[in-house]
Amino acid sequence: MTPKTAYKLLSKYVKGETLLRHCKTVGIAMRYFAEKYGEDADYWESVGILHDIDFEQHPDSHCVACVEIFHSEKSNYPEIDDQVIHAVQSHGFGLCCDVEPFHKMEKVLFAVDELTGLIFACAMARPSKSVCDLEVKSVTKKFKDKAFAAGCSRDVIRQGAEMMGVELNDLIQDCILAMRTKHEEIGC
Repeated sequence: MTPKTAYKLLSKYVKGETLLRHCKTVGIAMRYFAEKYGEDADYWESVGILHDIDFEQHPDSHCVACVEIFHSEKSNYPEIDDQVIHAVQSHGFGLCCDVEPFHKMEKVLFAVDELTGLIFACAMARPSKSVCDLEVKSVTKKFKDKAFAAGCSRDVIRQGAEMMGVELNDLIQDCILAMRTKHEEIGC
């Protein structure tokens, strides 16, 4: 599946600009990490784009309703396989489902979902409203302020870094760098 195809499918189920931007941002971060790890960048980005496909229409069954959505779309999108479904579900591990992230891609998705939201909020709080001049220390300062971007779970971000086997500051740095690669597309 290409990112363009994934975005077309996502757009069928998600209409809100904020959620569309978030999914695109997560996809961009996933591409960055795929390239860093020598993995299939289009595939990782596509999974990142699709990760919240059920959130707008089914917020109370997020990461569960996606299974039915994906099964209903298989005839139009044969690239959707059990691995895609498992990856999308696993980003909600411990929050809204019990599907655990096992593969490297799933662990990255689990970690960057919340972190990209925090970084975006940090960028929007800057005079420049950009990630281009955002530094790790600014994000870590806001990370400690639980009232700032309160919807972004610091526990999930920490747990994601642990799953990936990386230091939190390194994960933050990589996410900032990822978001800088397409900052115009995501509006920061």
